[in-house]
Amino acid sequence: MSTHAKRERLLLADLLETTGPEAPTLCEGWRTRDLAAHVVVRERRPDAAGGMLVKQLASRLERVMAEFTAKPYEELIQLIRTGPPRFSPFSLKQVDELSNIVEFYVHTEDVRRAQPEWTPRELDPVFQDALWSRLERSARLMGRGVPTGLVLRRPDGQTAVARRGAPVVTVTGEPSELVLFAYGRQSAAKVELDGDENAIAKVRETRQLGI
Repeated sequence: MSTHAKRERLLLADLLETTGPEAPTLCEGWRTRDLAAHVVVRERRPDAAGGMLVKQLASRLERVMAEFTAKPYEELIQLIRTGPPRFSPFSLKQVDELSNIVEFYVHTEDVRRAQPEWTPRELDPVFQDALWSRLERSARLMGRGVPTGLVLRRPDGQTAVARRGAPVVTVTGEPSELVLFAYGRQSAAKVELDGDENAIAKVRETRQLGI
């Protein structure tokens, strides 16, 4: 596993253990037990995980999620710490690097920021750059559902165009915060939105940007 993905994986496991199975998360309708089951199913049950994207597989995913949610919470945490089995594509370093840095960062913040009196983490510049790289690659895909033009901007001025159009809303923040914003955690993301007020309102109402 890549250094950043492994760190976020272990941090998430520790956080889930500390908060317990019934703590709130930023994922609507999910407690920490549900989030832990989701992470395990994604890595260990590809036959069901496809239901996250394919409607025809949704019922299978629901059944498998129920099965894993019913497992002992400590077992779920250990499976997260252990990582994917050898037959999983996520066990490949390249796939892990592309997929899991964002996955585990977002879910770690799902738990952290749903707790009272949370405080932002200090993230190193290399990790911020890694998050930005992945956001740049996926920005156009994620911006498809936005009804206005949308630009994501780092404090240093680097930008990624999520959707071309007018009027334009510019969202400024550190890559880590922009990732959370783009993945639907808008209320918890520390970002600034600039542009036409009506356009900003429309962007805020967009539940998730294209995914």
